[in-house]
Amino acid sequence: MKIFNTLTRQKEELQTITPGQVKIYACGPTVYNYIHIGNARPICVFDTLRRFLEYIGYQVIFVQNFTDIDDKIIRKANEEGSDFAQVSERFIAEYKVDAKGLGVREATYHPKATENIQNIIDLISSLMDKGFAYRAENGDVYFRAARFEEYGKLSHMPLEDLEAGARISVGEIKEDPVDFALWKAAKEGEPYWESPFGKGRPGWHIECSAMAKHYLGDTIDIHCGGQDLIFPHHENEIAQSECANGCAFAHYWMHNGYINIDNRKMSKSLGNFFTVREVAEQFGYEPIRFMMIAAHYRSPINYSAEVISQSISALERLYNCRDELDFALSQAGAEGSDALQKAADDAKEKFIAALSDDLNTADGIAALFDLCKEINLRLNGEEPQQKAALEHAARIFDELAGVLGLLYNRKKNEVPPEIQELVDRRQAARKAKNFAEADALRDQLAAMGVTLKDTPEGVQITVK
Repeated sequence: MKIFNTLTRQKEELQTITPGQVKIYACGPTVYNYIHIGNARPICVFDTLRRFLEYIGYQVIFVQNFTDIDDKIIRKANEEGSDFAQVSERFIAEYKVDAKGLGVREATYHPKATENIQNIIDLISSLMDKGFAYRAENGDVYFRAARFEEYGKLSHMPLEDLEAGARISVGEIKEDPVDFALWKAAKEGEPYWESPFGKGRPGWHIECSAMAKHYLGDTIDIHCGGQDLIFPHHENEIAQSECANGCAFAHYWMHNGYINIDNRKMSKSLGNFFTVREVAEQFGYEPIRFMMIAAHYRSPINYSAEVISQSISALERLYNCRDELDFALSQAGAEGSDALQKAADDAKEKFIAALSDDLNTADGIAALFDLCKEINLRLNGEEPQQKAALEHAARIFDELAGVLGLLYNRKKNEVPPEIQELVDRRQAARKAKNFAEADALRDQLAAMGVTLKDTPEGVQITVK
């Protein structure tokens, strides 16, 4: 598999540290609110990456953290008159609802920053011992960015440019404006932990470095996240991890593109800020997932009502095709054409080739729809289809849809006995050429939410 590595700005063949195993760290949410539509993209994209790597034979260790202590969480708690733990636990639970709705599998590990305080303190202590970090007069601990000669290598920005653009916030006391906080000294009314460098709480960047080290080791295979995290978050992770551990932090860096809303940047001030929950309540979760993977992950995508409607229509085509396949299987025999077997194999080959080329889900989806088209063509033709070929096509169809994380809402179309009785009466009326009774029974079934489709193989019954 080839991956576009943000670090080198080129596609590279995936060479894992341990053959057959991939260690992935994906930056998770800061849990102070419901996740917004932009947050859904990395969640869906990198869930698909994990699924595909497993599909082609890798064992994947997938870590996605929860940032459960942060300025935003503390601010939310103060606004509500609660505490940070109540806020974070509530929104972790809400995140899990949305993630499940999006068909996102649970990570191998979902660590919380507050569960890793000692790991964070140990990492900061190591940096201080080596001279890469210092305690300021106000009790904050900062990383000396200038001491890391490769600072800026991920964002491809020289230190001089970063220093020129850096600002010192109120209350910060730094040696250099580009230095960043590893530990924030305790302030009145804020949560804190004891440490060798005083009471306080961790900075954002050090949390991920400590959790990645604890769960995956000093060096990981792939680090994932949104494009907005390249600088400063991921840049700072690299600096503090490599200085503390004395080795490369991550071999491959993958970043997904931005999401615009109606061709404008999403912003609360513009009134175009949508949570996943809000969109799902109107359109469902699965169309959101489809939209997130329908384009190449590095490309920007635009959310609009029209785009989500197109996603709904595309999913309906896939669901209908799969239902038609199920019906054909129920009627098929051992004899017939085996052409669908080759069509399924061709689709699988194209699919794997697409996703092996820097996770090109757009072309992967195209391969699935090619198979869908071939299935519909064969099932609507005059030539009967061989059951073994249909079973093979169904298996491949489900495999490809599963890698994409789609069609997870499939329901078995069970026909209640009372409906089957009406269908049988209609068939008997048609056979007797009593078309008036047959039409009346069809209308009665339609009023009950039952759709009938007459095929050469028999009557296909769909119960809503």
